[in-house]
Amino acid sequence: MSALLTATCAVPAAGAVLTAALPAGSSEGRRRTTKAVALGVSAVTLVLAAAVATRFDPHGARFQLTESYSWIRSFGITFSLGVDGIGVVLALLTAVLVPLVILASWHDADPPSSAADGPGARPGRQAGGEGPNAARPDGTFENRRRTQGFFALILAVEAMVVVSFYATDVFVFYVFFEAMLIPMYFLIGGFGDRAGGPESARQRSYAAVKFLLYNLLGGLVMLAAVIGLYVTAQDQGFGTFDLPTLTSAIADGRIQLTGTAEKALFLGFFFAFAVKAPLWPLHTWLPNAMGESTAGTAVLITAVVDKVGTFAMLRFCLGLFPNASKTFAPAILVLALIGIVYGALLAVGQKDIKRLVAYASISHFGFIIMGIFALTSQGQSGATLYMVNHGLSTAAWMLVAGFLISRRGSRLIADYGGVQKVAPVLAGTFLIGSLATLSLPGLAPFVSEFLVLVGTFTRYPAIGIVATFGIVLAALYALLLYQRTMTGPVKDGVRTIPDLKARELLVVGPLVALTILLGVYPKPLTDLVNPSVNATLTQVHQTDPAPAHPVAATSGGEQK
Repeated sequence: MSALLTATCAVPAAGAVLTAALPAGSSEGRRRTTKAVALGVSAVTLVLAAAVATRFDPHGARFQLTESYSWIRSFGITFSLGVDGIGVVLALLTAVLVPLVILASWHDADPPSSAADGPGARPGRQAGGEGPNAARPDGTFENRRRTQGFFALILAVEAMVVVSFYATDVFVFYVFFEAMLIPMYFLIGGFGDRAGGPESARQRSYAAVKFLLYNLLGGLVMLAAVIGLYVTAQDQGFGTFDLPTLTSAIADGRIQLTGTAEKALFLGFFFAFAVKAPLWPLHTWLPNAMGESTAGTAVLITAVVDKVGTFAMLRFCLGLFPNASKTFAPAILVLALIGIVYGALLAVGQKDIKRLVAYASISHFGFIIMGIFALTSQGQSGATLYMVNHGLSTAAWMLVAGFLISRRGSRLIADYGGVQKVAPVLAGTFLIGSLATLSLPGLAPFVSEFLVLVGTFTRYPAIGIVATFGIVLAALYALLLYQRTMTGPVKDGVRTIPDLKARELLVVGPLVALTILLGVYPKPLTDLVNPSVNATLTQVHQTDPAPAHPVAATSGGEQK
């Protein structure tokens, strides 16, 4: 039995403990050591995740590289790991993004008086300011472990998310699905954006508590459903949480779920995933959380943590409750459609850059969920690719926006103008992120959005047609944001901002390259994803709709 999956999960977890245990102090040398350790751990995790992707055989068994360790025998709970094509690509996305987030957040936990501050650095709190790193009159800082804590929390999130993508035990998945809320809560509330104005501490606290309460509520509902599933299965001789065993037994009728029971259990799981995703109308925590977070934390929220919710819809909702999934699919598609249009409309009217990106993400998650519950191979392949491509494009967009905000010290769109004249590289990378967000052909999100719309239209043409309106709105909010911030006369507060530096280019460069590469050649991802998508459709007893006008072939091989 290979231990590769366990190693991929254990390395960031051990790195989080190591980073937190590093010697405390406010000296630049100790902070640099902490950052280097965290970056090194994330790089090792990336190598391991890449090894998993390399060893995965798309044409092999559904779950590969499986591992199982006994945990709570009396309840049939095992620490079981295994990957399918969908889990492989999402874990790899996580492993790619975390080192870039660490590099982008290099100075986010520095004290305001550090040498890192200066021209082009993030505005810091002055002596006597608020927050856990506020300066004392003697120049020391109340929290000397701020840097260690910040980077340890990032690695802890990575470990828990990777376990969620690899877990094949329902209970293990639930534990880490909930546990990741703890480090995210502290990243939002304790290490938030310093450009939020005088009320920033109160706003961060509100955003963190709202994030936690919404997701805890979803988790409690899911816990009741997990218990209900176990009790139902145990009564029929399957006292286990093992996902492959449960899905196989449900598929061949060895576990019988009544219609009412299956619907109730489905809704319990789906509610938790819809909160995490987030799906309208359970989305309201996201704009607050992203708006009050640092840019790196905002990327963790929308490009990493939220993907666990949509991934779980594919793996658990459709696999465990196929009949209920088909029953509720039309209603879920309507909610997804509302989310697409609603999120885009609110993005158009935003005055805050980060909140605009947050509402744009709500619109994008609507497309992902629509693709999942269209129950077609094109829709689900597109939804999975959308998770990856949205993660890359939104990370690029948000991180460049974060670099811009750190220079100007304001999140308000009205405070910018003419940036392309003083920082052309920053403006150019921001333009690529904007074009990717509106799914320009040739960039990665176009492929996934096209597949989602095609897959939806073949089964639900009316919903597919209305959803295309979201593309028009995406062009509106993305291009208006670029026009208002990057073009026109140079505003006074923008004249002295520097262009992207080497570390920042190292962050943005890989994201831009991957966005272009996967837009031109998405085949490596589709080859990994498609077999798992087909297996999911088989579980729900669905096939793609036949063409309305089939093409017949003549004996000579010509079509007519």
